[in-house]
Amino acid sequence: MKCEQEQLWDVVVIGGGPAGMIAAGRAAERGKKVLLLEKNATLGKKLLITGGGRCNVTNNKIDLRTLLPKYGASEPFLYSAFAQFAVVETLDFFRARGMEVKEENDGRLFPASERAQSVLDVLMHYIEEQGVVVRTGAVVASISRSAEVSAGAPMFHISLQDGAIIQSKSCVVAVGGTSHPETGSTGDGFAWMRALGHTVKDNTFSLVPVALQDSWVATCAGVTLLDAKLSIYLDGVKQPLQKQQQRGRILFTHVGLSGPLVLNRSKYIGELLGQGEVTLALDLFPTLDPGALKARVQELLIGESNKQIKNTLGDILPGAPLPKSLVAALLNLANINGDTPNHSVRSEQRSLLVSLLKHIPLHVSHLLGADKAIVSSGGVVPNEVDFKTMQSRVVPGLYIVGDLLDIDRPSGGYSLQLCWTTGFVVGNSC
Repeated sequence: MKCEQEQLWDVVVIGGGPAGMIAAGRAAERGKKVLLLEKNATLGKKLLITGGGRCNVTNNKIDLRTLLPKYGASEPFLYSAFAQFAVVETLDFFRARGMEVKEENDGRLFPASERAQSVLDVLMHYIEEQGVVVRTGAVVASISRSAEVSAGAPMFHISLQDGAIIQSKSCVVAVGGTSHPETGSTGDGFAWMRALGHTVKDNTFSLVPVALQDSWVATCAGVTLLDAKLSIYLDGVKQPLQKQQQRGRILFTHVGLSGPLVLNRSKYIGELLGQGEVTLALDLFPTLDPGALKARVQELLIGESNKQIKNTLGDILPGAPLPKSLVAALLNLANINGDTPNHSVRSEQRSLLVSLLKHIPLHVSHLLGADKAIVSSGGVVPNEVDFKTMQSRVVPGLYIVGDLLDIDRPSGGYSLQLCWTTGFVVGNSC
């Protein structure tokens, strides 16, 4: 699709991610002349890697009273936007275009195909059907706004690195934050926002895996715990419960921990790292108190007294066996030979095992970098945006969406829902 750079566009959208595509499509659907600029050779590069390539489209919280609290302190700002387009509208949008979804734990909704490509296909068809003009390989250098605007005159001048200047009546910036910079999210949008007069909170990483000092975790890489409990300590002091979502899914990696429970606490962990030593305590059996767990371990060892401990320890909860690699790591931490028959496991060893099963000590080294971050944190402060339209309160005609906004949210589909909502609202109003 070609771009006539001399013409005046009604809307120029910068960024061909989920928010940018739905904004461009909706604006064109309303009859606007829309140009979509993308710095990569293709659209939706980051979208294709979300959710491990499966794309967690949204979360099945259709009631705003349960959905919006997930966005923390930004909840009051979001009502006017989400009242226009939220989970129900998102599902209707995709289903009307032939994409069904499937629900997984914690309300996470994925395309039934389990392929992020299915989501991108819907969006690509949508913008093509609505006549959006797309220019890829278009690297924006700067955005400026005319000091005085008369009827029919351009309001925005968007300069590209190749020397082209694109003129538009309105400008939508949907370039994302700084997570996965290899996909094009390199923080350019924050510099443009500051240059245009916006207050931008320093960008950090909100959802990012945690690296540990404990080398043994590498032996458990790939192990997933569906229901574990994680407590956080600063200099040996357990942190207040209200600051922690304590239970959820954890994934062991080659260098530490990931998974929703860890990702959702990573920003808090990062804040604590600047204050002292941060340690974690992992509870493998949060449904059992120490007494019940001790009785269960005793029952197993007595009932299968001639079996080796390495072949027994994984069967504590029927239907939810501990992976062999994790069992081996636990026995190593307890200094117990895995070949030891159950009847030969001493009382003090059993007590240590029970203690470990409820409280595996982990020592935080650091948070991984931008290339591993799921979502970046920081951005344009919400009170400088009118969420009824997503228009800037500082620069008329400028619209800001998605990761450019300083809105924290957990993993579980909430980031993409923010993109669908803010993108559609922009397209409906710009």
